[in-house]
Amino acid sequence: MTNPLLSEWDTPFGMAPFDKVSDEDFAPAFEAALEEARGEIAAIADNPEPPTFANTVEALEVAGERLDKVLSVFFTVAGADSNDRRQELQREFSPKLAAYSSEIYGNKVLFQRIATLWEDRESLGLTDEQERVLMLTHRGFRRAGAGLEGDADKRMREIRSRLAELGTAFTQNLLKDEAGWFMELREADLDGLPEFVVRSARAAGEEKGAAGPVITLSRSLIVPFLQFSPRRDLREKAYAAWTSRGANGGETDNRGIAAEVLKLREERAKLLGYENFAAFKLETEMAKTPEAVRGLLMDVWGPARAQAEADAAVLTEMMREDGVNGPLEPWDWRYYSEKRRKAEHDLDETALKPYLQLDRMIEAAFACAHRLFGLEFKRLDVPLYHPDCRAWEVTREGRHVAVFIGDYFARGSKRSGAWCSAMRGQRKFPDVKGPVVINVCNFAKGDPALLSYDDARTLFHEFGHALHQMLSDVTYESISGTSVARDFVELPSQLYEHWLEVPEVLSEFATHAETGEPMPQEILDKVLGAATYDMGFQTVEYVASAMVDLAFHEGEAPDDPMAKQAEVLAEMGMPHAIRMRHATPHFAHVFSGDGYSSGYYSYMWSEVMDADAFAAFEEAGGAFDAEKAQALKENILSMGGSREAEELYLAFRGRMPGVEALLKGRGLAA
Repeated sequence: MTNPLLSEWDTPFGMAPFDKVSDEDFAPAFEAALEEARGEIAAIADNPEPPTFANTVEALEVAGERLDKVLSVFFTVAGADSNDRRQELQREFSPKLAAYSSEIYGNKVLFQRIATLWEDRESLGLTDEQERVLMLTHRGFRRAGAGLEGDADKRMREIRSRLAELGTAFTQNLLKDEAGWFMELREADLDGLPEFVVRSARAAGEEKGAAGPVITLSRSLIVPFLQFSPRRDLREKAYAAWTSRGANGGETDNRGIAAEVLKLREERAKLLGYENFAAFKLETEMAKTPEAVRGLLMDVWGPARAQAEADAAVLTEMMREDGVNGPLEPWDWRYYSEKRRKAEHDLDETALKPYLQLDRMIEAAFACAHRLFGLEFKRLDVPLYHPDCRAWEVTREGRHVAVFIGDYFARGSKRSGAWCSAMRGQRKFPDVKGPVVINVCNFAKGDPALLSYDDARTLFHEFGHALHQMLSDVTYESISGTSVARDFVELPSQLYEHWLEVPEVLSEFATHAETGEPMPQEILDKVLGAATYDMGFQTVEYVASAMVDLAFHEGEAPDDPMAKQAEVLAEMGMPHAIRMRHATPHFAHVFSGDGYSSGYYSYMWSEVMDADAFAAFEEAGGAFDAEKAQALKENILSMGGSREAEELYLAFRGRMPGVEALLKGRGLAA
């Protein structure tokens, strides 16, 4: 039989034929596509004709296209619906893909063709976009070690391969720890928990095959448990499990992996002539230097820590009133903070949550995209990889723009967190391809599914990434969509979160799950009034993680990352009752791959711009100002990585912002 992954996809919009693909198809398809890709690369390198942009750079743009198709399917299901076989295949594919990448970047003949074009670029008659692609291609080869020779070249290949193996292992260990732990609850243990938490715990118990309700390590379940459970002993037990992921000893322990990853990254950077990995990594970002990153983080740290310490004093007093002595602990913070929020803002999440139905929040995200950018969304009846998934065709003025897939519910086979990826990126060369974009989240299942306010923000955040992919309008896929500097990529996603807080959006789409009534003005006012509540806590846990990440990569790689983590937090004066948002053994942003390594600060760097960018709308005609929406689309969302990030922002706003808008937006300004 023909392997469905290798045959032409005669499907709506060229989507993956998920209904025809089995796990046994992946390995043979991967091997065949990998061999084909190798042949395509060899043909480019060995071309007897002199190098041209077309026969070298454009040829590289489309080389390995079949391999990309196979991997887009595999990595989608491996991340969102894993099983033992798919994890085994990840471990098999990872070193082979690293070797393939090393073969490309280590191909001296191919690099010479690219270097020749770069030297002659001014005489090639290239468009601005073509010159940008050439620059990025040349830079990518140089930074991957294409200029290395002899032992240094051999060692770089070994490092790249080993890092790929370690990143896969880190991810799989974390998934196993998350999937393997749950805490069974007796009926008496449910006292004090809101009905939506009880429903989610019962649903989780059914999924785990337990006799009754359970608490799992899914954020959408464990966070509300920590917020509402009056049982301090159970909160402590759940919190300990949540924060010890990847640090439980045995085969799934990630501490040794983290140490080896940091050593290899340092060696990689020094082979390329950089002082340390942070200097190497930040060279291509907006921040450029570790000093710039530290400056931003410390500008925010002082006000955030002061606010957090003041909040801790209030929460400690509340704990005393409950007859609990001793210091406020991390498993106490969310519980007492929720009680304080209810008391001070009269905002009860149990009263709020019925108004935040998942389906209505999806509608809200779509409606905002329609008002801002003219997009329409129509449900598609197409095969997908899991029954929970749904798909829409995205059009503008009747013309196809993209396919959008949403996979929203938590399950044991899905890695934690939320993410957006393009199963196929936008391009115009060599033929026009509309993107296929997917948002993956981990919301608690229910009938109907109800979101916390944080969940709703996550939904808007990931959809902001999706818009960046779907509205892309460039020629070459390598610079389309989110192919931008890491500290710029979060701007569209964080900016889109602001539309959730627009009163008219909540008024229309925040409707009660049972009555259908819109959110009362009283609750709406409380939601918006409490928008910056507990921001000291949230900012401290984030900045601490970003500072530890930077410290790991800025100097000599530590022998013991856990000791280094403790040292950095002590120097910063980390409040006792707050922990890093992502401790080292489960810091997937940093250790599952190179994406956010030395770059976790990116969310805050982008937030400086998103606060300023939304202010541009407010200064104009309001949140849905047509002129600003068009400027956002033309100068940022459609441009991908076709220009430097700073140029794109300046074209939209006319100036770069300072940190003041961020502090004001977080309620931390003096």
